[in-house]
Amino acid sequence: MGKRNAREGTATMDWITEMTLHLASATKLDAADLLLDADAKETLLDLAGIAAHTSGDRTNAPLLCHVLGRAIARGATLDDCARAVHDFAGDA
Repeated sequence: MGKRNAREGTATMDWITEMTLHLASATKLDAADLLLDADAKETLLDLAGIAAHTSGDRTNAPLLCHVLGRAIARGATLDDCARAVHDFAGDA
């Protein structure tokens, strides 16, 4: 369950879900195409951690997530991308 929003006094979604819905609305994209499920969130956080730790530069974490999003938009699966990142990092 999300945190309470003091302005509204009601339970809210988590930040990433709220941001995703806002982004979908602002860009006129279908939110269903952008929302992350729990498994995808966990995988992306894992891959971002790998990028930050194996490269020694934490700025690579968000950059990798962007590259992953572009790969997925062009037909790759998150699972295939995860295997490639793990393979590159040497922990496949």
